[in-house]
Amino acid sequence: MQLDFKHRKFAASIEFSMSDNKRFTITAALPYTNGPVHIGHLAGVYVPADIFARYQRLKGNDVAFMCGSDEHGVPITIKAKKEGITPQELVDRYHKIIGDSFEEFGISFDNYSRTSAHIHHDTAQDFFKKLEADGKFVEQVTEQLYDKEADQFLADRFVTGTCPKCGNPDAYGDQCENCGTSLNATDLINPKSAITGNTPELRETKHWFLPLDQYSDWLNEWIVEGHAQDWKPNVTGQVKSWINDGLQPRAVTRDLDWGIPVPVKGGEGKVLYVWFDAPIGYISATKEWAAKTHKNWEDYWKDENTSLVHFIGKDNIVFHCIIFPSMLKAHGDYIMPENVPANEFLNLEDQKISTSRNWAVWLHEYLEEFPGQQDVLRYVLTANAPETKDNNFTWKDFQARNNNELVAIFGNFINRTLVLTHKYYNGVVPEPNEFSSVDLEVLNEINAYPAKLEQSVERYRFRESVTELMNLARLGNKYLADEEPWKLMKTDPERVKTIMFVSLQIAASLSVLSEPFLPHASEKLKSMLCHADLESASFQWNEVASQQTLIPTGHKINKAELLFSKIEDAQIEAQLEKLEASKATNAAEKSQIMPQKDETTYDDFMKMDLRVGEILTAEKMPKTDKLMVMTVDTGIDNRTIVSGIAQHYTAEELVGKKVTVLVNLAPRKLRGTVSQGMILLAEDPDGKLVFVNPDDASVNGAVIA
Repeated sequence: MQLDFKHRKFAASIEFSMSDNKRFTITAALPYTNGPVHIGHLAGVYVPADIFARYQRLKGNDVAFMCGSDEHGVPITIKAKKEGITPQELVDRYHKIIGDSFEEFGISFDNYSRTSAHIHHDTAQDFFKKLEADGKFVEQVTEQLYDKEADQFLADRFVTGTCPKCGNPDAYGDQCENCGTSLNATDLINPKSAITGNTPELRETKHWFLPLDQYSDWLNEWIVEGHAQDWKPNVTGQVKSWINDGLQPRAVTRDLDWGIPVPVKGGEGKVLYVWFDAPIGYISATKEWAAKTHKNWEDYWKDENTSLVHFIGKDNIVFHCIIFPSMLKAHGDYIMPENVPANEFLNLEDQKISTSRNWAVWLHEYLEEFPGQQDVLRYVLTANAPETKDNNFTWKDFQARNNNELVAIFGNFINRTLVLTHKYYNGVVPEPNEFSSVDLEVLNEINAYPAKLEQSVERYRFRESVTELMNLARLGNKYLADEEPWKLMKTDPERVKTIMFVSLQIAASLSVLSEPFLPHASEKLKSMLCHADLESASFQWNEVASQQTLIPTGHKINKAELLFSKIEDAQIEAQLEKLEASKATNAAEKSQIMPQKDETTYDDFMKMDLRVGEILTAEKMPKTDKLMVMTVDTGIDNRTIVSGIAQHYTAEELVGKKVTVLVNLAPRKLRGTVSQGMILLAEDPDGKLVFVNPDDASVNGAVIA
């Protein structure tokens, strides 16, 4: 199924003079199709991207707003295998759920594509072949775990084994889910194939690498120095950190059978690494859209007059600010992003959103449980967006913002204005009399609001911009409350005509300026104001700034309808109960004691040589978050032991500590350093690793029986 989103349904259908138009290619991070979309994704990427795209269209600019499903990668194959279906069946399911949810929610993609589409395969392969032909890759032979029975190399997630940090026997080749350590498959102790259960062997395999180190100086000059003032500090700061740590060549191919085949000689049985093919999805989605709309896709990717903007979450900064730009630079034909506004993370009820723990608000479920209230969630996620730091979503705040702001301020003003217009003038816009100084002040304030919003939106400060939008509604409410037309109707009906005329101009302005933020409410309000019956066929963004009459005298409007509905306590309690049920389920699973391992013999146990040791030196391993390199006096010798405890203890805390050491564990190389033993650790109820300590008076080398 191919979803081709048309923004015409929600965006204003405006005819503009194209002479001063700008062109924008706007991308939103491709959602991964191993599950639905949740509010963290919406707040971080899709709502701000949609606001920006709708705003640019309203300004009369030429916009290509691109996204699509990211459908390759090992997690797809693993989940499909668990469910007993093919990877294609899995991605088809979630592509439809995600695409339908986006469309109903009102994300106005010009095209929502997918990376399993033929046009994407062709585009990604052509990109690879161009770089390979131009000598932009380096080929390297590396060692990788291989399953002889399955006759295949094992991706990280297809390897399980004992975590070298905490001893969890069920760690994956890329991460231990018990202690959170990031791993390589070759780091695991006693690795096993998740496919056959056999012990894999190391075999050499050739891969193509993009030499990121060759682009360090250019990236530093372009982003760190060139965009320090206009890009977000979290973006430039992370790029600077990566560059300072030293960029290394990164593989662009993998030994897998699910993905885009490597299209050159020697690439048989290999596919393009998902991080390489996924961002090319923006280009292939544009090609697909251009073919349908009879446009030239190259205008949106190769014309220096086009502004390319990537909307992403902070976990994608490295891909969009180091890897993808390096790919584009290596290719040589493409423009570079003008900005990459990356948001921080959104928490839920003071806890990190977790898909595995079902601690999330899923978009498709929200749409079912709050029908017709898409804009409420859009508003709350914008007003509380994690633009500069991680932020928190609570259902109580969701209810309060709806009831106290959307309903009581915005909706209340619109309802009073339209009800009074029908009551006094049968729904016909009255002719104003002489404007008072208050009237003129209000009309001038209306003209100033587009510029206020523009200043915020164009700096990607959407929280600030939606606050200004609500201030316009507040202006309307205050104006009505101060002028009290319901009282003046008895004593000065001519004055009331002017008051209602001014109020209707505020309402018309809100119908235009709210469209990027509240597209459904904007469409509904325009329908109530019968804007399609006007000569211009629609209100225009620039007209709000330049005219004092958006809706003319004599124009007939429809009766008032509620723009927003109050959210009741029962609805909120139902959502909180749902989260509590998830919490209870997780607690029950967490409390389960790990089953007893396979029975061992006394002779096997006696082979373990446990000794008292003392840590002499400790130093955090460079370019890692968790590994600590220690020199330990075992009484037998001084040896190097590497352990994943750097997030639990500082080097200073470790020096001089007595520890229990398994001294006869076979040496193992971890990130280039040979570790000659294992220190015994346990995990306390708070998740902190603690030492299994011998008596401090014990002599180094004493045997622990």
